[in-house]
Amino acid sequence: MKTAYTSLLVIAMMLTLLFSNQIQVSVAVTCSPVQLAPCLGAIMSSSTPPSNACCSRLREQKPCLCGYMKDPTLKQYVNTPNGKKVANTCDVPLPNC
Repeated sequence: MKTAYTSLLVIAMMLTLLFSNQIQVSVAVTCSPVQLAPCLGAIMSSSTPPSNACCSRLREQKPCLCGYMKDPTLKQYVNTPNGKKVANTCDVPLPNC
């Protein structure tokens, strides 16, 4: 009886893990620097703090930051003192790419 209960528990845990992995896979991030438009004011001016919308979008785009930092046209915005300040204020550490 104890073995059957343990087996059911293991199966339930495996199904939970499988289901949660499927959810994570289906919620993929689409890398689009346009999504960071709410951050532009804060990146361009050191006196403008990032908005909640900016921080939210920055968190969503976090998996894309390495690609943005390697892109010559985007690097000039992301990898600047103001860009780093915005990321720090939003509590989104810039990755080492």
